Amino acid sequence: MKYLVRDKIFAIGDDYWIEDEEGRHAFLVDGKALRLRDTLELKDPDGQVLITLRQKMFSLRDTMTIERDERPLATVRRKRLSLLRNHYRVTLVEGTELDVSGRILDREFAVEYEGELLAHISRQWFHVRETYAVNVVREDSDAALLVAVAVCVIRMAERERED
Repeated sequence: MKYLVRDKIFAIGDDYWIEDEEGRHAFLVDGKALRLRDTLELKDPDGQVLITLRQKMFSLRDTMTIERDERPLATVRRKRLSLLRNHYRVTLVEGTELDVSGRILDREFAVEYEGELLAHISRQWFHVRETYAVNVVREDSDAALLVAVAVCVIRMAERERED
């Protein structure tokens, strides 16, 4: 399943829809303005919060947490000892680790678990510059989580570039 993301709006306070392959609204990314820390909510079309992304305060490295039902689900941080600047590690609360690597700022990267591709993020399917897709490869994958991971690492890479 591919999810279409229009890339232009990544500022806090801006909301934007992520569509499925059929052009239907699949997820709403709701940027929460006037918060002490960077916060985004991923909602379903009915407005139910599926996942919350929060910048972790007082962290030595740039870190974001992913929460579901107000409970921690995962922590995302740039991999420390990587030769690749665009390599992130997603650690789920039960200990599972996902690797995110590729050209994050170019929107060309992959999310893998133990070498198995879970999602491929790419602009190659679109002619519009500000658009990319999150292609969830495995049908049994948590699509909302993988979309949240993509949004999260792009946000972190853009903040890092600004610093």
